[in-house]
Amino acid sequence: MANIKNKVALITGGSRGIGKAIAMEFGNLGYHIAFNYFRNHDAAEQAQREIENLGVRCLKLRAHLAEPDQIATMFQSVAQEFSSIDVLINNAASGVQRSADELTTKHWDWAMNINARAPWLCSIEAARLMPNGGSIVNITSEGSRKVLPYYLSVGTSKAALESLTRYLAVELAPKDINVNAVSGGYVETGAFESFPNKQDMVTSAKNTLAGRVITGKDIAKVTAFLCSEDALMVRGQIIIVDGGVTLLAPLSSTDS
Repeated sequence: MANIKNKVALITGGSRGIGKAIAMEFGNLGYHIAFNYFRNHDAAEQAQREIENLGVRCLKLRAHLAEPDQIATMFQSVAQEFSSIDVLINNAASGVQRSADELTTKHWDWAMNINARAPWLCSIEAARLMPNGGSIVNITSEGSRKVLPYYLSVGTSKAALESLTRYLAVELAPKDINVNAVSGGYVETGAFESFPNKQDMVTSAKNTLAGRVITGKDIAKVTAFLCSEDALMVRGQIIIVDGGVTLLAPLSSTDS
């Protein structure tokens, strides 16, 4: 990946899990890093230290992405620190694991605002800070295409994010901004603990064709590739990183 010096990557939700893995990957490549977090200040402090230990600058920002005003303020801070950016990774996500009849409109709005509206707003703000072009990658999940238990609000919002990816790929192309998405399977981040069917998810996560679970680093490597010059002709695509799990038909109760 050529000409990395002095480039800047902004990762939403970059203090933990997949977001932190992506921030570390770009930091290792020589990008200066900005990331936001919302609740876990200790995790954000730790992530900032680890990124700075890579020899790059790191700007840590607290911002609630469900609030448009806070998104605008976040980008103002990034502009003051770095003037421009080259990469935006829309990684931050949230939602409530409830079935359709258990969801409330508050739950629905929460997932949609953070998982779909915020990436749209962040992308428009980022485009203004990309005078020489850049790359945007949205992090989505297989729940956008497959029905997962208790995943209605998140899955629907991620489907919206994938549609947003295609629209932005076309509309931002004249600005020399490349937009794609990475869809992770069951990634080993500790997030399984919040799911009612966590044991089923853990079992599925281990059944990849690669013979191991997917890690945040796996997602980060593909994300970094999509932001490289080698991926210039990859536009508006949803790249699935699931170890091949979705290739396999589920076993029926009569299968041995």
